[in-house]
Amino acid sequence: MSVPAQEGPQRGIVWSRRLRDPAAILEVARHVTEDLADGLTGPRVRSATRAIRRLLASEGVALADLSGRLTLSGSLPRDVDTAQLVDDVLHTESRRRHAEVVAEPLIVHDELAGVLVVAGTTRVSALREVTALLVAALERGRLEASAEEAAEAELRALRAEISPHFVYNALTVVAGLVRPDPARSRELLLDFADYIRYSLASHGEYTTVADEFHAIETYLALQRAVLGDRLKVQVRVAPEVLAVAIPYLVLQPLVENAVRHGIERRTEGGTVHVLGEAEGSDCVISVEDDGAGMDPELAQRLLAGDADAGGMGLANVDRRLRNVYGPWFGLVIETAEDAGTRVVARVPRFQPGVVP
Repeated sequence: MSVPAQEGPQRGIVWSRRLRDPAAILEVARHVTEDLADGLTGPRVRSATRAIRRLLASEGVALADLSGRLTLSGSLPRDVDTAQLVDDVLHTESRRRHAEVVAEPLIVHDELAGVLVVAGTTRVSALREVTALLVAALERGRLEASAEEAAEAELRALRAEISPHFVYNALTVVAGLVRPDPARSRELLLDFADYIRYSLASHGEYTTVADEFHAIETYLALQRAVLGDRLKVQVRVAPEVLAVAIPYLVLQPLVENAVRHGIERRTEGGTVHVLGEAEGSDCVISVEDDGAGMDPELAQRLLAGDADAGGMGLANVDRRLRNVYGPWFGLVIETAEDAGTRVVARVPRFQPGVVP
């Protein structure tokens, strides 16, 4: 049996001097928040326990996940059954104390997330503040993880929005050209394979304007084969924006929307204009059609993600752009009934962390 080390005047002075400066305390608290971004099972939990020990000037600090596994900094007294103490907290979700060891539950969104164990004399107010810090850090980590999962789900939803009607028509056209024009049939079949590969294959989170425009041109080539003279296309992109990194699959849904809801609804067809250019530090891409147009109120519902208004493609793209670049970016829709539709996407030409 070992006797827990006494805090002692000298040791207490060392710790308190180190963290007496408010800026130093905030810096340590920031590191705790970053270290717990992946929760109590993440790779930086040990670093978090060391920082918490500094904040509390404690002899030992441990964090336990829901399995009871401990990550320790410093030392805990051997005459205290820490594992049992943690197990009691996990089952009761309430604080437990034995001698100078305190086990504090960490409750995140009304659910037990883990246990904080502290050894040595610690002020109740300090323990309360550190517990609140840990709960906030774990809440932030969960929110960030949820945001990433939501973004992935929205990307999967965009992939799933490939129109069966378009697929059927494209393959029908290809099949009809096999005998009279085998070279054209082969060309369109390769375009179709390229379109499916880009739309469904696993990609990173970001791509380039060049790749998105290539996907757009492939899609439009197939639609021109299906619609014939009813669809006219003009695509222009400035060389200086080709290398701009953007979220994957943000432009293709805009073009698909212009064709499906703008041009196909008109017997006489129409023209789709796609333009990419630099405006100062921004890259501005517009997709415009002279098709059926829509009620501006309907356009607002589409951007709001109203399922009754139609597909979720525009709302997904708008949310993803705002999540990546901030609330000042996203989609702008200009439309009116029988007056066509123009959708504009504006993104920074350079954004930290956005790399294809």
